[in-house]
Amino acid sequence: MPRVRCAPASRARRKKIMKMAKGYVGGRSRTLKQAKETVERALCYAYRDRRNRKRDFRRLWIARINAAARLSGIHYNRLIEGLRKAEIALDRKVLAELAISDPSAFKNIADRAMVALKV
Repeated sequence: MPRVRCAPASRARRKKIMKMAKGYVGGRSRTLKQAKETVERALCYAYRDRRNRKRDFRRLWIARINAAARLSGIHYNRLIEGLRKAEIALDRKVLAELAISDPSAFKNIADRAMVALKV
């Protein structure tokens, strides 16, 4: 029985890492050991930052909604409370987009939220 050398599999593993390391500077794109360490670290950051991106966008949307709400004469937390009471189901992404692209529609929504708070 001939000895099995895992050449195709190990070459494929190395090629996969080197392909992912393409564009890195210096030895990080040329030597397997450095490329492996760098790619592993990059994948960890990518995993972490996919979650952080969601947080960052939510913070951005809230800041935009708050700015537009204050121009309409209401605070952010009161606006959200009013929207819940008025049963207007718009998420923060849509509200933020409305605040930027269509301020009159946002003002209309804010007014409806204020009416719901007073009732």
